[in-house]
Amino acid sequence: MEVAVSQQLQPPPLWYAVYTATSHEQRVGQHLASREVERYLPLYTSARLWNGRRAVVQLPLFPGYLFVCITPALRTRVLEVPGVLNIVGSHGKLTPLPVGEAEALRLALASRKAEPHPLLCPGRRARIKVGPLRGLEGVIVKQTRKARLVVSIDCIQRAFAVELEAGDLESDALSVPGKITRAA
Repeated sequence: MEVAVSQQLQPPPLWYAVYTATSHEQRVGQHLASREVERYLPLYTSARLWNGRRAVVQLPLFPGYLFVCITPALRTRVLEVPGVLNIVGSHGKLTPLPVGEAEALRLALASRKAEPHPLLCPGRRARIKVGPLRGLEGVIVKQTRKARLVVSIDCIQRAFAVELEAGDLESDALSVPGKITRAA
């Protein structure tokens, strides 16, 4: 009778993001499977060139992360797996994915091609990768179907906004904030 009561008091399992050591996502997934922990590692297909030969490989869609469906009581079982660095959370409390998000991701990836993309957020700096404005940098002010990027021309103290496809922007390794430059 007491066992049945304690099982009823346990919260339902939820999906959590697990932070792994670099390039250990698949191995961590195998360890979790052997420990009977439900896990999901979203993968995408990529063609790579190694030693002059083309190879098609499966790579993690979110490098350094995979997802587990657990109750908080099973946290230790996940953290003991070699290659697991942490479970995503705040102030020592696990942060679950919104309900249905892991399943929606699984369904979407089963029917569509996907690949990693840098996170583009309003307020972040970005550089235009293609077209006549290639190399200009600015600040993303709006992100909907298209990203709205504000580019300033410092010498005349003026700015303009341009709407671009998110894929036309890159946000890594930008110059010093406040300086808009044109890449050579």
